[in-house]
Amino acid sequence: MAAKQKRKLEDLSVDEFLVSGFESPDEDESEEETPKQKKNKQVEPPMSRNEKKGKASEHKEQLSRLKNKDPEFYKFLKENDQSLLNFDDTDSSDEEDDENKYHKLPPKLEEASSDEDEGEEERASKKTKKAAESIKVTDKMIAGWRAALRKEPTPRLFREVTQAFKAAVATTKGEGGGQCRYKVADSSVFNALILFCIRDIHMTLQKLLNLKPNKDEKKLVLPSSSPRWQRNQNDIKMYLGGVVQLLSCLTETTVVAAVLKHVNQLILYYLCLPKQCRHLLKQLLKQWSTGEETSRVLAFLALNKICRHKQEAYLNLILKQMYISYVQNCKFTSPNALPMINFMQRTLTEMYALDTQATYQQAFIYIRQLAIHLRNAMTMKKKETYQSVYNWQFIHCLFLWCRVLSTLYPSDVLQPLIYPLCQVILGTIKLVPTSRYYPLRMHCCRALTLLSSSTNTFVPVLPFLVEIFQQVDFNKKPGRMSKKPINFAVILKLNKVNLMEKAYKDGLIDQLYDLMLEYFHTQAFSIGFPELALPTIIQLKAFLKECKVANYSKPMRQLLEKIQENSSYITGRRQKAAFGVADAAAVAAWEKQTQQEGTPLTRYYSQWKKLREKEIQLEISGKERMEDLDLPEIKRRKIQEKKAEDKKEFKDLFQSDSDSDDSDTGLKIKSKKSNQESDEDEDFSDLSDEEGLEEEDSGDEDDNEEEDEEASKAPQPLSSAALIKLAEGEEDVVEDLQLSDED
Repeated sequence: MAAKQKRKLEDLSVDEFLVSGFESPDEDESEEETPKQKKNKQVEPPMSRNEKKGKASEHKEQLSRLKNKDPEFYKFLKENDQSLLNFDDTDSSDEEDDENKYHKLPPKLEEASSDEDEGEEERASKKTKKAAESIKVTDKMIAGWRAALRKEPTPRLFREVTQAFKAAVATTKGEGGGQCRYKVADSSVFNALILFCIRDIHMTLQKLLNLKPNKDEKKLVLPSSSPRWQRNQNDIKMYLGGVVQLLSCLTETTVVAAVLKHVNQLILYYLCLPKQCRHLLKQLLKQWSTGEETSRVLAFLALNKICRHKQEAYLNLILKQMYISYVQNCKFTSPNALPMINFMQRTLTEMYALDTQATYQQAFIYIRQLAIHLRNAMTMKKKETYQSVYNWQFIHCLFLWCRVLSTLYPSDVLQPLIYPLCQVILGTIKLVPTSRYYPLRMHCCRALTLLSSSTNTFVPVLPFLVEIFQQVDFNKKPGRMSKKPINFAVILKLNKVNLMEKAYKDGLIDQLYDLMLEYFHTQAFSIGFPELALPTIIQLKAFLKECKVANYSKPMRQLLEKIQENSSYITGRRQKAAFGVADAAAVAAWEKQTQQEGTPLTRYYSQWKKLREKEIQLEISGKERMEDLDLPEIKRRKIQEKKAEDKKEFKDLFQSDSDSDDSDTGLKIKSKKSNQESDEDEDFSDLSDEEGLEEEDSGDEDDNEEEDEEASKAPQPLSSAALIKLAEGEEDVVEDLQLSDED
């Protein structure tokens, strides 16, 4: 039978095999099926309880046969699983059927709810539990922590302090201390905790990590080198992150300065944790570019410290971000913002001095970017392209790179950038060479003077200054008077009204005097000074010959005298020299000696500079000085009050007049005259009360004088004899005519 079944399986195809079912040949061998059983199998009626019971008895017979076939296995089952052998024929199927027959209700019905509601309830319950479990920080606890940390700090104690600090910082952003172990609910406790951390945490970390003070400043010893670092790393990370978050939330300048001082102490710890260090850099750059004066200085010190210790990792990133912040914050220039812009220029120059290779890469890119803006403006010649060059950001960037190249000179790496930068500045001056952009020209000339003097490079600045004398007519009377002087330091462009004012020409003369004196001072010891000054001397003489305004010609005459004096001094020293022009080394030594000894122009410039700085300080503090003066106040009575007092005083004498004043009767003035008077009142409505009072006081005297003059000027009646005499006139005189021979 088995062989027959086996042959059948071999003959079956895959589909027939799958349809026939997965019956193993072993089962066929163990149980021989009768034809009746096959028919029953094919029909497959529902299985009754008796059939189930028969299957159980068959299984028991198989186990009994197993005893004869494999006694060892049967013995094993008997020892280990007796229940398998001794089972009853009556299965528990009856009980199961009875139980499954009827549906039983559960003991407790559940309400239908969405998963989101359940999740929210669970979170809310967790938060309430944590809030109930969180410990409220008190002043007593802070005092205890302070005493314990100063005595002997432990990792557990430091963790408690950091947890409390985290809870305090969380309150600054409105998060509350619900997720923390502690909670800070009182402002006085918050202040005490922050003050305690700022003062004591640095020393605590030194003791906790057993860090010794670094004697060799050049050698960097990071806290991560301590064997105790791994144990306290998570707590230190939490604390440093809290300090950065606290710094981002503060607004009070004194508190920001205190936190920045604390950050300067913790710089080495930040260097061990790159993620926290990156977050710190963002806040430091923000404080450096937008904070108060003290905050800016402390932020710069921290940035400089990070760059010096981890130059390869952070220098390029910090230089780029600092330059972008500088450009963003110099968009607008005012007398108050100018010192902060100068501070950013100088500090950024110090950062560039750390690595000249990185400086060259960035300077090349950004100077090229400025040159591209200038080229677009020169080629396209549109208002938008002009504005991309003639703005404060462009000018301040030019001045920054002039300061960088002049400060880092001599440098073989940065030397090739001097020429392109000079060309960009000269092109900026020539882009729109009109009188409205004279202030911008002054800024560019000042930047070129700085670059020329520091790098020993000759830059032709004087032609752009001398040209102004030819373009502006200083003899022409101003179209209007100005109330206050024009501050050329904080403007780039003049409007048409400014060009008509007297303050425009006054400021222009001052600026020309300052810039020409500064430039000649940088070249005062040069061996070619007489030839350099000759065109300017000629132009100044021509200006003095034409200018008739004493206020303009006086400073220019003084400048001309100083230039001629210095020129004659250099000429005298040059005649005594025993070397030729081709000997560059001898020329350099001669110029160095002349610079050390001093020239007439350098001595005058040093005195003028001191006076000029005092004048600038007085201009800056001019408003404050006016407020400090106790000037007497003149109290004047108003016209209406004075009229009322006069009426009261002369009421008894002139009752009829007062009555007539009150009534509407009186002389009516023509409409034309009334209209003229109303127009005059509108035109002179800006007159002060003082003028009105003076007119009223002098009114009576003027009336009397006018009456006398009219009486004297009136024609007097003539007598009849006088009229006859006047009619007769003078006697006629007859003269002989003398004719010429030609007639």
